[in-house]
Amino acid sequence: MAAPGENLKINPDRLWDSLMEMAKIGPGIAGGNNRQTLTDEDAEGRALFQRWCEEAGCTMGLDTMGNMFARREGTDPDALPVYVGSHLDTQPTGGKYDGVLGVLGGLEVIRTLNDLGIRTRHPIVAVNWTNEEGTRFAPAMLSSGVFAGVLEEGWAKDRIDAKGKRFGDELKRIGWEGDEPVGARKMHAYYELHIEQGPILEAEHKDVGVVTHGQGLRWVQCTVTGKGQHTGSTPMRMRRNAGRGLAQVTELVHEIAMKHQPAAVGAIGHIDVYPNSRNVIPEKVVFTVDFRSHVLETLEAMVAELHEQAPGICKALGCDFEAEVVGAFDPPAFDEGCVTAIRNACERLGYSHMDVISGAGHDACWINRVAPTAMIMTPCVDGLSHNEAEEITKDWARAGCDVLLHAVVETAGIAE
Repeated sequence: MAAPGENLKINPDRLWDSLMEMAKIGPGIAGGNNRQTLTDEDAEGRALFQRWCEEAGCTMGLDTMGNMFARREGTDPDALPVYVGSHLDTQPTGGKYDGVLGVLGGLEVIRTLNDLGIRTRHPIVAVNWTNEEGTRFAPAMLSSGVFAGVLEEGWAKDRIDAKGKRFGDELKRIGWEGDEPVGARKMHAYYELHIEQGPILEAEHKDVGVVTHGQGLRWVQCTVTGKGQHTGSTPMRMRRNAGRGLAQVTELVHEIAMKHQPAAVGAIGHIDVYPNSRNVIPEKVVFTVDFRSHVLETLEAMVAELHEQAPGICKALGCDFEAEVVGAFDPPAFDEGCVTAIRNACERLGYSHMDVISGAGHDACWINRVAPTAMIMTPCVDGLSHNEAEEITKDWARAGCDVLLHAVVETAGIAE
């Protein structure tokens, strides 16, 4: 399939203006956004995206999980579409670019093709996936997971937020539940543009990250049980302090991850201490270990090492240790053809680039199971994301979206 010419580029001012206009919906308190999924602000952002898509000549599809599909027709009625997108929902203290860049980047691809009068053989569809963040309704990537057949729709719609509100009810309330069956669409390919959410590209002075793999993860919920006693009257040598078990297992997790460098990370995030009183030695600590790697064997080895070593560490403290895997996601390898199209686009356009591993989960990780998929990443300042101070430059946005345009057009094929 013929490659597009190097002079084919997006309108960076229009892309940037769209990002800033969307950021006015659900403003945060410190310069970012709070546009959580299935809120009134989410509905308003969706309506703006739909208006822009219709103004660009697209028809909008909507499935029963609220996923939005803006279609630009191709010249071959039998050709499967090339999909491109991400998500419009944000963290409670989110930035203006996480997810949004990919959705509006997809729209900018369509707008640019309209400007230049370029027709593609395959249709192009810009996508907004519902509830990628998973902050209000866990888990993350919920609707793309249903689309890919990984999660069951009824189960997904029964997810409850912190106020007891049900996903399915809130989707209906804001008016964005469609009639189209989830997952009925077939894809020729899927591309997702996203900020890196890490510091590597900026530190290496690269314009674009070519994402070859996503990280897999294992969440291991651990329980250390000791004995709750008075902190003032219990001799040190007679204590069974579950808090010490937490401390030493925390160090073990760090050591395990360091042993498998550079292909692994690990940490303990969520922690509950019982009875959580100032003058009571912790009798029980429940915490979750988060191991991640793009190499499946490494991921499984780290979990095995935790199960092997942690019980003995806790036993030496007079405590018991139990653990179970409560979350699992095997590392995806993205499609070689799509990855090559991205890499070739960087070369053709003269943008500096490097291969990267996605440290975060994305809708592309689920869609990779049902269609050839790849991701493009742009740098972000100090690697900061999921924070209102999240920032990128217009030049970074332009480079990423130029590469997205070329990869999508090469895959969709310019009509003769």
